[in-house]
Amino acid sequence: MATVTRAPTTVRTVDLQAASVRDLNSSLHAAARGTAWHVAHPGGAHNLAVGLDADLDVLIDGHAGYYCAGMNQHATVTVNGNAGVGVAENMMSGTVRVRGNASQSAGATAHGGLLVIEGDASARCGISMKGVDIVVGGSVGHMSAFMGQAGRLVVCGDAGDALGDSLYEVRIYIKGTVKSLGADCVEKPLRDEHLAELSELLKAAGVDEDPAAFRRYGSARELYHFKIDNSGAY
Repeated sequence: MATVTRAPTTVRTVDLQAASVRDLNSSLHAAARGTAWHVAHPGGAHNLAVGLDADLDVLIDGHAGYYCAGMNQHATVTVNGNAGVGVAENMMSGTVRVRGNASQSAGATAHGGLLVIEGDASARCGISMKGVDIVVGGSVGHMSAFMGQAGRLVVCGDAGDALGDSLYEVRIYIKGTVKSLGADCVEKPLRDEHLAELSELLKAAGVDEDPAAFRRYGSARELYHFKIDNSGAY
């Protein structure tokens, strides 16, 4: 059988010491599918690699500011550093990986795809998530998965106060300790199907953890309907 060889992929570099964020995003929006990009000297700039809608491979080689990789579709975006508020906000598909820590509201309102944070995530990680999978190698801050509607949140460290407050149907897996649970969030049994699901998520994220070491949390479904006895609290 003949051996088929592929030409090495050319990596296009955009240096943000010489180009603007607008230049970068315009180039990425016009890029051909399957191309690879290297963003040099990001310097914590905001709105890097936002609104991508093609199968691109983008490496941001340094720290990113607010809303990095927001609204991502199809692309793989890697931040070789820390990320500011709202990384992968409203992501639809693709993969976003932060090799450092992430600030508040990581993955907010995201509908799909995979967000991996190798370090810690701050408050409200996964707020109002709508189908995204989020895997955090470290710990998360208070009110993570607040009003989470769909998707999975995996935390290999600890969780702060009010985990899963006002939760809908997000499934939460925590390896460490939970400081407190939010309204309507309860611990649930970790059955075989959950172990299989968690194993797949950890593998997809490249995280080497034992699924059996985690605990599962979800909605008690007590807030779904109006109750007259609780009318004074509304």
